[in-house]
Amino acid sequence: MGRPRTNDEGVAERLVASATEMLATRPRESVTVRVVAADAETSTAAVYSLFGGKDGLIAAVRGRAVAGLFADLSAVPATEDPLTDLHALAVAYRRWGHGHRHLYTVLFGGVQSFEPSGEAGAADPVGPLVAAIERAVARGVLDGDATAIALSFWVALHGVVTLELAGALDVVAADAAFGAAVGATLRGWATAEAFPDLRRES
Repeated sequence: MGRPRTNDEGVAERLVASATEMLATRPRESVTVRVVAADAETSTAAVYSLFGGKDGLIAAVRGRAVAGLFADLSAVPATEDPLTDLHALAVAYRRWGHGHRHLYTVLFGGVQSFEPSGEAGAADPVGPLVAAIERAVARGVLDGDATAIALSFWVALHGVVTLELAGALDVVAADAAFGAAVGATLRGWATAEAFPDLRRES
């Protein structure tokens, strides 16, 4: 049997997939180059050749998570109703978390610190959500500091999604919690003139 290739895209994909699952389900210190390489059925040399080592591999995993969430949120079309847009973004955020459980855990589970910055681009996966909040504030629909609103909105979403992924909420309870969290958070920041009917299907 020949030596495993260390510069193949398939090898890189297996390494990222293995590292993603391990980082989401094990203590970070237990995720070693040797363990990941063995799980991906390749050599430790492949990790260094393709990613420069463990830190580079973790950065690749996080980069995939950031890019994936950013792409899904960016795909939500903007309308003339900022609050409708924010609800649609919340639904997209929740859907992405369900569809990419391990990436979600890696991104927001402590592998690397994360704080919404409001900067558009791959550096901020929730940039589209922050931008929608800024539009709502500019139009007088929400009242307050855009960063503070974004943080409270994100905390509400993250709390529901994290509980769902942990199995702490069944489908009915999760749907109810999601609708309540989104509605209550937006109502809390809404101007008196712009109280919307935020009851939407999730």
